Formats: sequence, structure tokens, C-alpha cells
Amino acid sequence: MSDLKEYLAQKRRAALAKMEAARANPAKTQVKAQVRVAGRSGMREIRIRDFQIVSDSPPDFAGYNLGPGSPEMQMGVLGSCMTHITLIQAALRGVSLEAVSVEVTAENDPRALFPDSDDVVIVPHNIRYVLNIVSDEPPEVIAALHEAVEKACPILNLLANPQVITGEVVHRKPGE
Repeated sequence: MSDLKEYLAQKRRAALAKMEAARANPAKTQVKAQVRVAGRSGMREIRIRDFQIVSDSPPDFAGYNLGPGSPEMQMGVLGSCMTHITLIQAALRGVSLEAVSVEVTAENDPRALFPDSDDVVIVPHNIRYVLNIVSDEPPEVIAALHEAVEKACPILNLLANPQVITGEVVHRKPGE
């Protein structure tokens, strides 16, 4: 793998090109995922563009441990987005980085499954992250980078700010 410093130069060019394209055509794009439960295993097949990701439960919850569960995946998605936005913001600001990693944790309450669990938090909560940055830059530059990352990270902001989600159920009989 090439040096992260070289990648940041490439990322800067790509980010500036994306920004210019967005100025020229500000139409919103759609992000889409399709999920299907696989027969006997209960494993969830997540399709995004040309990719398939497997989500499953551990054996103690009738799964086969074929992949991470949804809450685990959500923490991974947050970490992935934060590291990506860190690279983008560093590239745009000319901040030199040697390495970037993040660890994201949250708590789950198993009582959320109980029908009478009104007093239990049903979502992963107490979400915490540690963003590890290796850089020769001074602390104030890294602090400004971190502030920019928190402002620009779409998944961090999705989780931190309430969203309106609409849904519907399409019910069909077998064979229809």
C-alpha cells in the first residue's frame, strides 16, 4: 500500500473535483441498500451497488455468526465514515497524516427485546469513539481537523441529529 501522504494528495484532487461537480450540478443523489433474509439461516444479505455484505447474529441468538449484527455494523459504518472524512478534511486543509484509525463502541441492553421494556433504551447508546491520528502537525492543527471532521461527517451527524424516516409495508400472499 502506498504512503498515506501520497494518498492525501490524490484525495485532495478527487475532493476538489467532486466539489466542482456538485457546484455545476447540485442535484441530490440517492443512496440505496437492499436487504433480504436468506432462507433457513436468517442471515441478512445486504446489497449496495455491486457489493454484498452479510449480517448475522451470534449462535446464542439463533444465528450462525456469518457476519456482524446490525448494531456492530452501525459502529463500523460510523468508524469508516469518520476515517474517510478525516482523510478528506486533512487533504483539503493540507494536513499531513501518517496514520488514521478509530475505535467506536456503544452499549446495547438485551432487555430491549422484552415486550414490557418501555424504560429500556432500545438503541445502541453511549456511543463513543477514539480517533487516533499519527501526525507531525501541531496539536492546534489536529484539534481544528477534528472539529471539521465532526462538522462534516454525515454518519456522525445522522446519528447525532434526529431524522425523519418514513416507511410502508407491502404485504403479498405466497406465490403472488
